[in-house]
Amino acid sequence: MHADDMILISVDDHIAEPADMFEGHVPAKYRDLAPRVKTDEQGFQQWWYGDKKGRNLGLNAVAGKPREMFNVNPSNYSEMRRGCYEVHERVRDMSAGGVLAGLNFPNWTGFSGQVLNEGPDRDVNLVMIQAYNDWHIDEWCAAYPDRFIPCGILPMFDVELAAREVRRLAAKGCRAATFSENPVALKMPSIHSGHWDPLFAACSDEGTVLCLHVGSSSRTVSTSSDAPASVTMGLSSAMSIYSLGDLMWADFWWRFPDLTFSLTEGDIGWIPYFLQRAEHIQDRHSGWTGHTFPDGMGPADVFRKRVLCCFINDPVGVSLIEHFNIDNVCWESDFPHSDSSWPNGPEVNERQFAALSDEQINKITHLNAMRHFSFDPMATRPRECCTAKALRAEATDVDTVTHVGRPPDERDRDYFKTFTPSQPAPTPAH
Repeated sequence: MHADDMILISVDDHIAEPADMFEGHVPAKYRDLAPRVKTDEQGFQQWWYGDKKGRNLGLNAVAGKPREMFNVNPSNYSEMRRGCYEVHERVRDMSAGGVLAGLNFPNWTGFSGQVLNEGPDRDVNLVMIQAYNDWHIDEWCAAYPDRFIPCGILPMFDVELAAREVRRLAAKGCRAATFSENPVALKMPSIHSGHWDPLFAACSDEGTVLCLHVGSSSRTVSTSSDAPASVTMGLSSAMSIYSLGDLMWADFWWRFPDLTFSLTEGDIGWIPYFLQRAEHIQDRHSGWTGHTFPDGMGPADVFRKRVLCCFINDPVGVSLIEHFNIDNVCWESDFPHSDSSWPNGPEVNERQFAALSDEQINKITHLNAMRHFSFDPMATRPRECCTAKALRAEATDVDTVTHVGRPPDERDRDYFKTFTPSQPAPTPAH
């Protein structure tokens, strides 16, 4: 399939949330407690929720910059393109990159909303989480309902409230919620504990996908304390390996027949090996582990039936596509992060999908995302207006080069060294 003819829906993009996002969504009695952006003595802008520091902008907002201009340090809004934080400019950028629609994860809150969950007052936390969700759905996504798949944050500090929020979001048309890749790392019960059953039941009932984004456990992969930064960046998908391992051996699937998880931003080329390894474990070790599966299934079947996965540019994964249930494989752009293929997503896909049929390509690039997230942009936009060529024709005046920012220096490398399990390094934004 030619790049021009592709219809691209990304299941992983991000918002560098605008500083005024909470205005109009936080009740008056809580307004003074709302998160806000502060500028430090070095001129860096940073989100704060009380005394909780938000995640930095840095590598999370470098779309359009050459790699010689990527910063790790906290940045500010003037050093990124407006499409990172302004919805109208975001849509123009999407069109310039040939992307029809995207599911947008949060940034400053942590990818599973960790910062908003960690405040000292649970009532205030819930107010801010719901305010975030209302802004995201009612302002950001509602501005262009044919261009955005909404994704909610959950009050994970209370599983009953989390289940209730899933149902509230579903009533607003939101069928995706971000959840931690490893709740134990956030000092919460594991997915094997039974604690999360009310949430899983709500998601199963409502058709809501629980998304496990790399970095949503606030942990990074580490080897040695003096390892170069490239080691951490290169091993980031390991967190998705851990998530897949947990999911394949979980016992809740049979209680919640319509529950679906998504592994986000972890690539897919490594998955077939771990499916093979899991089947070997079941074959050789189930006598003493006592692990059983109903209806003759095995761990690989669990993955293929109930877990979604996605990638940006993963030719190895594409070459192994026969090992996957192709109905559960999706594409991601990851705008505006540092690994994003924007604005060349269609061309990257033309190369990596060269050996696939048009039917396979259409599933990966948009049909699977539409089905799993109950999203139909073509209900209002004619299909012929959804192709990369048609979208780019609507945005010929967009300059895809970002002309602001500064070259990286020792400040960025020094800042990267300060990351600990409680203050995660930016994911490489595949």
